[in-house]
Amino acid sequence: MKTNLKFLPESLSEVIIKNDVLENLDIEKIIKAYNYAYEKHKGQFRLSGDPYIVHPVEVAKILISLNLDTTSVVAGLLHDVVEDCNVSISEIKKEFGSDVTKIVDGLTKIEGLDFNIPNAEAKIESIRKMILAMASDIRVILVKLADRLHNMRTLSHLKDEKKIIEKSKETLSIYAPIAHRLGIHMIKWELEDLAFKYLYPDEYRELKEKVSKKLAERQEVTESYRQQLESFLKEHGIDCKVEGRVKHFYSIWQKMRKKNKTFDEIYDLTALRVITKDEVECYKTLGFVHSLWTPVPGRIKDYIATPKSNGYRALHTTVITQRAELLEIQIRSFEMHREAEYGLAAHWRYKEDLPNSRYKWIDQLIEWQKDFLSGVVELGEFQRELELDEVFVFTPKGEVKHLPKGSTTIDFAYSVHTEIGHHYAGAKVNGKIVPIDYKLKNGDIVEIIVNKNSKGPSLDWLKYAKSSSTRAKIRKFFKDKYAQELVEKGKEIFRKISKKLNLSMEELLKDEKIIAFMKRNSLKSEKELFIRLGDGMITQSDLLKLLQPQEDIELITRKPKKRSKTLDVIVDGATGVEVRFAKCCMPIPGDSIIGVITKSAGISIHRKNCKNVSTVPKDRLIKVRWAMETKNEYDVWLEIETFNTFSVSDLYKSSRPSWRFYEINTKIIDSNFLYHVLRARVKSKEELDDIIESIRKMKDVIRIRRIRRK
Repeated sequence: MKTNLKFLPESLSEVIIKNDVLENLDIEKIIKAYNYAYEKHKGQFRLSGDPYIVHPVEVAKILISLNLDTTSVVAGLLHDVVEDCNVSISEIKKEFGSDVTKIVDGLTKIEGLDFNIPNAEAKIESIRKMILAMASDIRVILVKLADRLHNMRTLSHLKDEKKIIEKSKETLSIYAPIAHRLGIHMIKWELEDLAFKYLYPDEYRELKEKVSKKLAERQEVTESYRQQLESFLKEHGIDCKVEGRVKHFYSIWQKMRKKNKTFDEIYDLTALRVITKDEVECYKTLGFVHSLWTPVPGRIKDYIATPKSNGYRALHTTVITQRAELLEIQIRSFEMHREAEYGLAAHWRYKEDLPNSRYKWIDQLIEWQKDFLSGVVELGEFQRELELDEVFVFTPKGEVKHLPKGSTTIDFAYSVHTEIGHHYAGAKVNGKIVPIDYKLKNGDIVEIIVNKNSKGPSLDWLKYAKSSSTRAKIRKFFKDKYAQELVEKGKEIFRKISKKLNLSMEELLKDEKIIAFMKRNSLKSEKELFIRLGDGMITQSDLLKLLQPQEDIELITRKPKKRSKTLDVIVDGATGVEVRFAKCCMPIPGDSIIGVITKSAGISIHRKNCKNVSTVPKDRLIKVRWAMETKNEYDVWLEIETFNTFSVSDLYKSSRPSWRFYEINTKIIDSNFLYHVLRARVKSKEELDDIIESIRKMKDVIRIRRIRRK
């Protein structure tokens, strides 16, 4: 088998041997993938001047060092051939099978995603694509992390300063936190340090110099502590390995900023790590460490009994040494150490099931991408959720719940179940009733008090909810509440239509014309049809016109049709008359319209559902219709109801260049709600519908409707 390695680049073969994974990999498949990528990338070069094949090889080396499987390594070698070499997905499937294809296809779909663009809608679409790719096969994001890591290692060859900053920001806010969530610390730390280097070059250079100097001073002391502890533990029968550990630049800098400390005030620049054979030995080791050196009260953390949500397990303690110095010590088993370094990736080498906690996080991501689309979670909240530290608390039955640091009992209630959250009436922590703004602490036992008669959450709860998931559920409740009101209103309108046609609602919904109408208007369900009827975006006359047979037109006796002076409306049977658009209902092309003959101002054009039309005698009504091509622009008024966190500036940032907003007035209803009245100028009802749907999806928008002129 080893002889086959000669067909691979030497650096790749060395990584396979070094990581002792030869028996776990299908070398023939890897050789085939390498040769394929080599041929496809021939003649292509990186900005560094290296042949392009160097990049996929480096990605494959990172994946091998993570102990990933053959499929992942092959996908790493092929990850750019579809994007850069005009290779089809079907060809990849034919050559390398469906598993590799799924990963390469997922990587191709998220290639070029930009999280730095100002357009909120495009940002949401980027994060949604990434989440869906991760959900299809988690190895997609593992290969992507390896790809990003090598690109960051070679970022200095990029001469565009703006792109360097953008890539580094993206790495720090998206990719490093994802690596953290998946427990892959070896990638997380390097990504953070590389991004730090480019985003804050002066601070990085200064910190690096200070760390190097201090490490030189501390090396002898740290080594003496290491030898002392290792000898002491072995004397007491603990088979272990003790190693020194240096903190990473970015984590040191973050600590200095968060705690407002100078570099000289950071005591835990170095630490010790003890690696034992199993969990029992970890606890024994902790006891011996505390018998050697004095533990600092409140600085002992048991992540074995209560692992972090990314699966991290270890014992942490801080002690005071014989030199009166503080020393941090981590204690892990060999298995825990493997998981801490490689995270989720550690389980492939041994063909183990993935930890349930990591599946839960991926499931949460899938839920979030739905919330992005409905406008109840924004990208910023997703990023903050990735970066937040955690607290662990317990249910009365002893179940552990991991929540973002700073969470309240409302967050806890929603983490148990959405309905528990909606009916929250208070909480007891450690047996005592606490206020709504109480911040949960590690180890708290939380009991939720439920009011079954509650009608739902209060908008005030958003002030106390820390978790994005909690905030999304509260916002969704209010969106759904108003949507249900529109559904009922729309159902009633639809019921009246079916009655006029002597059909049941069920029969009318199965009508081919209704089905075609729904498809044409992108209405995916009956509920969506009812909502559009309820908010007036589709009118009763729209559907009746669609369903009722058109009256026969007596062409011979009709007078010639003449376009009005507006060029947009054709008046049947009338010539030389003045036409104006009614200000009460402000019709636009696409609306169902009717003409009203006035005494002095010619013909007034109204929407058919205008309240003023219902009082006009029938002999004063005249048929009118829109011209095939309309040329003018028309004013419409929209009323937008939002939470008080809505920013009008977001409306303008998210608007498309073709949209024309002329004025907006905001009214504060109470401490929770805002009403905005917006005047827009459109060419058609189709354009108006597009604007309404886009605004409806914006974060903090509860509902939007077209209104009569204010």
